[in-house]
Amino acid sequence: MEQYQSDRLSAAQLAAVQRSMTNGRGALSRRSLLRASGIGALAVGGAGMLSACGIPPAKREGDAAVSDDQSAKEKRIAFSNWTEYMDISEDEKSRPTLEAFTKRTGITVKYTEDINDNVEFFGKIKPQLAAGQDTGRDLICVTDWLAARMIRLGWAQKLDPSNLPHAFANLSPQFRSPDWDPGRAYSYPWTGISTVIAYNSKATGGRTVDSVTQLLDDPTLKGRVGFLTEMRDSVGMTLIDMGKDPGKFTDADYDAAVGRLQKGVDKKQIRRFTGNDYTSDLDKGDLAACLAWAGDVIQLQADNPDIKFTIPSAGYITSSDNLLVPAKARHKTNAEKLIDYYYELPVAAQLAAYINYVCPVDGVKDELAKIDPALASNTLILPDKAMAAKSHAFRSLSSKEETAYEEKFATLIGA
Repeated sequence: MEQYQSDRLSAAQLAAVQRSMTNGRGALSRRSLLRASGIGALAVGGAGMLSACGIPPAKREGDAAVSDDQSAKEKRIAFSNWTEYMDISEDEKSRPTLEAFTKRTGITVKYTEDINDNVEFFGKIKPQLAAGQDTGRDLICVTDWLAARMIRLGWAQKLDPSNLPHAFANLSPQFRSPDWDPGRAYSYPWTGISTVIAYNSKATGGRTVDSVTQLLDDPTLKGRVGFLTEMRDSVGMTLIDMGKDPGKFTDADYDAAVGRLQKGVDKKQIRRFTGNDYTSDLDKGDLAACLAWAGDVIQLQADNPDIKFTIPSAGYITSSDNLLVPAKARHKTNAEKLIDYYYELPVAAQLAAYINYVCPVDGVKDELAKIDPALASNTLILPDKAMAAKSHAFRSLSSKEETAYEEKFATLIGA
């Protein structure tokens, strides 16, 4: 059970927030780049945020507030999502999949692109959630750390499996059981976000770069290697390379991973730790190889054929954006029908073809190939079984761990 404390964010956590919001994933636009899974945001969304506002936690684990569902009487849904995270017609006047859903079900969707950042959005809805009130939203899409927080606080409604037959059947195995929502009782993923290794083949002289070990130890790459200022990505990928599970690691494991990265800094193998600004350096060849977010790679490859990516044989880090029904939402059943709709294979393919993120729907490849064969064969959008098997999620952290780990990481990167 989540416990609240009156202490404010540590200096390291505040620095992490600033990194994420200014040039990390939290600062990036939806279509062209990926945005934060929430280093500092995890801290902001917790004890410090609520206590600073004087709002007491209203619920605890296991006693989520459930509203009187008005779905049968009121055929509507209010859905909050990120910008450019839904298919749209060429004239930008309609949203084809949403309109098809309304035509089929009679349920109208008030679709609002009012999520620009997890922290900012949480700030909008937490007063109502903490007070046990309806947020005015029946469905929201938030990153895994915030989904985990809301579930622990009792601020998300448990889903009815009988309304989710397609979602239950078609959810990709790699997303089925996160540690914060085993069995997906409260959430379903909208998309996945993968951390991979990217390299400029011209800058590497045609050599492939395919492991964190190579990034840290290959002398031909010295001074031209980049890691990320997002702790979960850099430390998580290093843990995996060391044979540790980022979903189960210990304090000693974490310290060992940070120590390994520190050696890369000390011997000047690592050029720098970056936010999204690594893209220009990689494109120019100033960085020969680096950790990268999959969406960036797709964008860079469109303009530069020298940009390549690899999935380390040891594995890679994946986070996710997730659909939740907030506590006290008035149209839970309608929201569940919309979630299930986006797990129908033709609909999932249409969405994936537009947003180009990792599709969490298993078996969608043939449908996507009808739209664009190139997208259907892109493993950054549709991981094959071998790639999916290598996916790892960074485990949830307690407030104490968050503070300690961020302080150590800040020291490492000189923040």
